[in-house]
Amino acid sequence: MHLFELLRGYFVEYGYWTVAVVLLFENAGIPLPGETTLLLAGGMAFSEHRLALWGIIVVGVSACTMGDNLGYWIGYRGGRPLLERHARFFHVSREHLERGERFFLRYGSFTIFFARFVFGLRIIAGPLAGVMKMPWKRFLLFNFLGAIVWVSLIASVGYFFGSRWDWFMGEIDEIQVVVAILVLIVGFLWWRRSRAKYASAK
Repeated sequence: MHLFELLRGYFVEYGYWTVAVVLLFENAGIPLPGETTLLLAGGMAFSEHRLALWGIIVVGVSACTMGDNLGYWIGYRGGRPLLERHARFFHVSREHLERGERFFLRYGSFTIFFARFVFGLRIIAGPLAGVMKMPWKRFLLFNFLGAIVWVSLIASVGYFFGSRWDWFMGEIDEIQVVVAILVLIVGFLWWRRSRAKYASAK
């Protein structure tokens, strides 16, 4: 709960800037509590009216998009050695890097969309996409779409449970697992449908 009290203080003092800074740096590759920040911001928008839900979503999507693009160009220019040094410095495990590579090899561009909903992948998705030389326009599209869905969903969940915050915090782990599974199922079905359409068009 100490983290929530700390973030609450920043929200009171700096408002939307707290959302912007945390999400910008998290998506650029620095492990910060982006999901927790959005949940708390959404809850405060409901209970304390310090922030507006639409404002959180606009600021959050913008920060995520800029942060991921920053991470992409760091990876693109610096290559794998810089990514590995970066991961060691911020204590990002080799397992997360290897998992990210497997996702890229299996799902391609859709990895950028899926990675939003997995903490370890969310941090390294941008830099890893740059290292693997994903075309920037494709990266930008999936990055932006993922940011819209992830920010809107997480902030709205926080807003919806604003009136039952104590209960919500007790069940947060289970809720996040259910949300992540549902999003991944929808994303996978969408990916399969797109692949089928592409194959039939050939």
